[in-house]
Amino acid sequence: MEQYINRELSWLEFNQRVLGEAQNPKLALLERLKFLAITGSNLDEFFQVRVGGLSALRHARSASKDIAGLTVVQQLKQIRTRTLRMCQEQYDLLSEILIPELASHGLHITQPNLLPQHINAEFTKKFEQFIAPILTPIALEDGKHPVFLKSLQINIIAELSDGKNVRHVLVSVPKVIERFSSYIEEDHTYLVSSEDLISENLALLFPDEKVVEYATFRATRNADIILEDEESSDYVNEMTDVLMQRNYGHLVRLELQGTVSKNLREWIDSITESSDDSVFNINHFLGLSDFMSVAFSSGFEHLREESWSPQPSVQVDQGESMFENISKNDILLHHPYESFEPVIRLIEEAASDPNTLAIKQVLYRTAKRSRIIDALIKAARQKKQVTVLVELKARFDEANNLQRADELRKAGVQIVYGVKNLKTHAKIAMIIRNEGGKLARYLHLGTGNYNESTAKMYTDISYLTKNEKYGSDASTFFNAVTGRSQITDFNKLLPAPTHMKKALLTLIHSEIERAKSGEKALIMAKVNSLQDKEIIDALYKASAANVEIKLNVRGVCCLKPGTRKEAKNIRIVSVIDRYLEHARIFYFHQGGDKQVFISSADWMTRNLDKRVELMIPIEDPKAKSKLSKIIESAFRDNQNAHIIQDDGTSLKNIKKGASFRLQHSEQKKAEKAYANLKYKQTTTFEPHTPHE
Repeated sequence: MEQYINRELSWLEFNQRVLGEAQNPKLALLERLKFLAITGSNLDEFFQVRVGGLSALRHARSASKDIAGLTVVQQLKQIRTRTLRMCQEQYDLLSEILIPELASHGLHITQPNLLPQHINAEFTKKFEQFIAPILTPIALEDGKHPVFLKSLQINIIAELSDGKNVRHVLVSVPKVIERFSSYIEEDHTYLVSSEDLISENLALLFPDEKVVEYATFRATRNADIILEDEESSDYVNEMTDVLMQRNYGHLVRLELQGTVSKNLREWIDSITESSDDSVFNINHFLGLSDFMSVAFSSGFEHLREESWSPQPSVQVDQGESMFENISKNDILLHHPYESFEPVIRLIEEAASDPNTLAIKQVLYRTAKRSRIIDALIKAARQKKQVTVLVELKARFDEANNLQRADELRKAGVQIVYGVKNLKTHAKIAMIIRNEGGKLARYLHLGTGNYNESTAKMYTDISYLTKNEKYGSDASTFFNAVTGRSQITDFNKLLPAPTHMKKALLTLIHSEIERAKSGEKALIMAKVNSLQDKEIIDALYKASAANVEIKLNVRGVCCLKPGTRKEAKNIRIVSVIDRYLEHARIFYFHQGGDKQVFISSADWMTRNLDKRVELMIPIEDPKAKSKLSKIIESAFRDNQNAHIIQDDGTSLKNIKKGASFRLQHSEQKKAEKAYANLKYKQTTTFEPHTPHE
C-alpha cells in the first residue's frame, strides 16, 4: 500500500495549496481574503461529505481500508490532526495579517465593543430594525424538548438569570440575515458580524433578565446521504426527503468560538451530541466561507487584483448565426479566457429558430438565473421537442435542480431524472434542425457545466461540431440514457461506465508497448482528481517501461510520485490560481499520431465506473495542438504551479529565469488574438457588390 496516497489527506493538501494563495503577500489583500474564504468553504464541504461518509462507516463498525491501507478510524484521526494544523494557519492569517492590514486601508472587520460609542449606537439601531424582529429564541429544557440545529448555521447559547432562577436559551442566526452589517464614516467602513451584533445586544432580547454568559458555536452535519430506494416511483419526493435529512444528519464537527465555560459546554454537547474528537476550538470568526462577501466589498477595488474579461473567440463570426459558424468549422473554446457566450447563443438561437425540430441536453449544475434554462423553456413553448435530463443527485445543487426541473416540466419540456444507480455527469447538448429536407445535428460537448456563472470562474473546454459521426453517437447516447436502453457501439464518443476506462487502459498499454520497442512514448493528462487504482497501476507500469508521464492534477492525487522504478518517470503538478482549474484533457503520443481527448470525467473510480460520462476525441490538428499546450504550460508555470511530493505534500515550482504563469498566459493569448482580429477587420477593405 506504500505506493498510494490516502484520498482524504491528499485533498487536505490541495486545500493547503489554496491556503498558500491566501498567504501569498504578492497578492492584493481582498484576493487573499477570497482565497481564505474558499478554504473555509472547501473544508465545510469536506466535513459534510468526506468526513460525514467516514463517520457513517465508523458508526457501522466498518473494517474496510482505503487504497493506502488505512482503516476508517486511522483516517479520521489523521484528518483531525491535519485539519487542526490547517485551521491554526487560517486563523493566524486572518487575525494577525489580513484584518490588521485591511484596517490600515479603511476596511475594519471588528467587534461592536471595540468601536467608538457613536458607531456602536448605529449598529445597535441596525440590530433593532433589521435583526431582532427575525430572531426566534428557543428556551432550553434539559431532556424535555429536542433542539434541531441546521448544519453550518451559527448559534448562540446564553445563560440568563432573573435574580432567582437561571435558564438557558438558544438563538440561531438565520441565513436570511447578512453575515456582516456595515457602517460607513468618511473613508472608513466598519463591518460587524451578525453573531457579534446579536451577542452584544442579548439584553435587548431579554430585558427583564441578566445575561450571565453566552457562547457561539456551529455544527457541521453529515451530508453524505443517498437515496435509500432508487427504484422509488416518486423519485422527486424521495430526493426532497434526502434534502431535509441533510440538515439534521449526525454531527461530524462542532466549532466553538473562544473560551466556553464547563456549564455551557455541557449544554452544547447535550444539544449537538458531540464528542471530543469532533470539537474544534476557534478563537475567531466561525464560518470563514462568509468572508467571500467581504472580499467583494464595494469601494475597495484597489485592494483586488486587476480583472480579466472573457474574450470573444476568433473562431466565431459575431455577424453570423452559431449554426453558420459551426457549419464552417468545428469550434474549440477555452473558458473563461474565451467567452462561454457562443454556447449560450447556440441554445438561444435554437429556441427561436423555425428550422429547429428538437433540443436534447443534460443538465448537472446550472446558474440560478440561467439563460440556458430560459431558452429551453422558450423552445418548448414554441412547440419544439425539448428533452432534458436533470441530474437530481448533483450534490448541494439538488434543491436548485428540483426547482429548475419543475419550471421546465411546466413549460412542456420532457424531463428525465437521471439514470438508475448512476449519476449522469456528461456535458452534452444536441440540436436537430431541418436543413433543406435533411436532418442536421449540432452538438456542444464539454468539460464543464451549463452554468453561466461558473463559466466565468472555472477553466473548461467547449467543443462545438456538426460532424455526423459525433451526431450519430449523440443520438445513441440520448436514446440510451432517456430510454434506459443498453449503450451500443459508438463511432467516436467514449462513454462511461461502458467504454471510457477500457479505452484509457488500452491507450496506456499502447504507450508501454511503444516504449518497449524503443519509440518515444508520452502520456499527458489534466484532471481534477486521480484516484482510480486501475489507472494508477497502469501508469506505474508505463513509468517502469520508461514512458514519460506528465500529470496536471488540481486536487486529489492518490498516485505517489518519487524515485521508485514505477514512479521515476512520472511528474505531477497542481496549478492553483485565480480560476478553478476544471478542464479534463488527455494526450497520448501514439508514435507521433497524437490522440487527444477532452472529457467530463476525472480519473476516479466514481467517474469511470459509477457515472455516465463522455470522453471526446479531438481530431482537428490546431485544436489538438491547443489542448496539448495547455497541459504542457502547467509544467512551465513557475508562479502558481506546485510539484506534488512523494508524501502527498507539494512545493511551489519556483525556477530561475523569466516568470511564466499559465492562466495569465492563456488570458493574454485570448486578448491578443481578439485584438488582432479587430485590427484586421478595421484595416481590411471589403468591396460592396450591388445586387443584380
